[in-house]
Formats: sequence, C-alpha cells, structure tokens
Amino acid sequence: MKELSLSTSRRTQWLAIGDRVREAVAALGVRDGAVTVFVPHTTAGVTINEGADPDVASDLERIFDRLVPWVGDYAHAEGNTAAHAKATLAGSSVRVPVVNGRLRLGQWQEIFFCEFDGPRRRQVWVLPG
Repeated sequence: MKELSLSTSRRTQWLAIGDRVREAVAALGVRDGAVTVFVPHTTAGVTINEGADPDVASDLERIFDRLVPWVGDYAHAEGNTAAHAKATLAGSSVRVPVVNGRLRLGQWQEIFFCEFDGPRRRQVWVLPG
C-alpha cells in the first residue's frame, strides 16, 4: 500500500490526483491488474471524471454544493452533515485497471480527491489488487 498525503485549501475542492496515483502504481510495482484508490475519511471522497477541462471539476463542486447545502435542518452536532452526505454521494473508493504498469483510464478521465470539509490534511491509500 502507498499512502498519499494531501492538503486542501477550501471547504469544497476537487484535486486531480492521477499523477500521484501513477507514481504509487510504479512504486508498488503493479504491472497488470488493478489498484484501488481509497479515501479513509467520512467527509471526503474519490471519483473519476473529466480532467481535460478544469471547468468540469469546478462545475461539479458547485453542483454538489447546490444538491447538499451546507446549512440545513441537520442534527449532527459537529455541523458538517453536508460534508458527510457529499462524501456518500462521491464514494470512498475507485478501482482502476493497470496494464503494462500504466493506469487504463479513458482519454479524458482523471482521478479526483473530493474535499467536502476543508481545508484539511488528508490521506489517500493506493492498494494493489
């Protein structure tokens, strides 16, 4: 397993982490198979979407904020229920095929770490298999 450390600077922020995952794949020596990219946090997630146009990630940040507003009729005492809900929508892991030591993503695809309760220091785990 490789652990990636990240820092976010906003409450809601999508960070492209594909290059960091590629480095982890190389360090792990994965040639063929798959890796799982896992986020061990309850107020953050990971997803795959278009990375060629940065406006897509910006748009998705705003869409998530509209879908689950920060202020609402929530009971959770910490006040970050919206972040928990958004993390559930994004999901905590993605599985990516690896062929000849390279991630097999589509032409426009990127792996994004999704922060919903920042700014914070976060971890992402990359696991073979």
